[in-house]
Amino acid sequence: MSLRRIATVEDLHQYLHVAMQLEHATIPPYLTALYSMHSTANQDAHRVIRVVAVEEMLHLTLAANLLNAVGGTPDLSRNDFVPVYPTRLPDGETDFEVGTRAFSPDTIKTFLKIERPAVADQGGSRFVSRDRSARTLMPTVNAHEDDLHFFSIGEFYAEIGEGLERLHHELGDDLFRGDPARQVGPAYYYSGGASVVEVTDAASAAAALRIISEQGEGLGGGIFDEEGELAHFYRFDQLLRGHYYQPGDEAGRPTGPALHVDWDAVYPLMPDSALDHYPEPGELQDAVTAFSRAYGDFLARLTEAFNGRPELLVPAVVDMFHIRDLASRIIRNPMPGRPGVNAAPVFRGLAPVGVA
Repeated sequence: MSLRRIATVEDLHQYLHVAMQLEHATIPPYLTALYSMHSTANQDAHRVIRVVAVEEMLHLTLAANLLNAVGGTPDLSRNDFVPVYPTRLPDGETDFEVGTRAFSPDTIKTFLKIERPAVADQGGSRFVSRDRSARTLMPTVNAHEDDLHFFSIGEFYAEIGEGLERLHHELGDDLFRGDPARQVGPAYYYSGGASVVEVTDAASAAAALRIISEQGEGLGGGIFDEEGELAHFYRFDQLLRGHYYQPGDEAGRPTGPALHVDWDAVYPLMPDSALDHYPEPGELQDAVTAFSRAYGDFLARLTEAFNGRPELLVPAVVDMFHIRDLASRIIRNPMPGRPGVNAAPVFRGLAPVGVA
């Protein structure tokens, strides 16, 4: 599958579905690193990663609002919605892959690459030309018969922004043909860093895209966004540099209080855990299966919430606590036959019992 440059509403629907898939694809890696830390250590690191994971949920919700606003249908229950890890983000990069792995310096370095600033080193081009990876999550862009890829998540969203502007110029307010009742508003979702935006017109669409881009890599590549919140790239950067950023700091040179990290206070989780890593019937297999089923239920609830029942986001918060507790049960178990390796949750949503 390849995407075209955004020329039609249907093209825009494709891009926004990929945006939802992309925002979600960062959440299992971030949660796995979060869950892997000992509960009595690394409170600073735990807080940093948790804030980013919550804001990725906000971005997922904003992408759903954008898709609903232009008449699309969010669907998180498709078989291909959750990637098989390791995968390539955002667009099949060959310089790194993303997996579900324990908290470590290498894991944080990968997170920095996910959130890297949006300026490609290609003379200002939004695209880079490279061989296609079989593990890429995002489709390529079919433009002028070249196999082009987005350099970063920021460049991908810049393309969506320009496509929205072009279509709004052509179609006027008819572009925003979606039912406003399907929008998730602040009454049902609040992340702490920014409130969710109900998308009903060009201005609110631009505001939603701005929040996603600025929280990821910062305002114009800066350290802080318009609300004064630290961008994800620099939140993660703090963990490697051992200090918090504060206003007035330069990129790569945080001067705030010390941020203490104990890289050893971590469960040695099975990297890129998959269901076939647990073939033996028993309590461990049951726990991993229960986690996967609960995660599938969570995605199903989000799908309903994004399709006209936003009130379901309130019990979805309870789902997240349940998922965390299930993960805690799993990660304390050694892997049978794998000395020094612990079990890990699998983010592959299973169908409810009795459903094929």
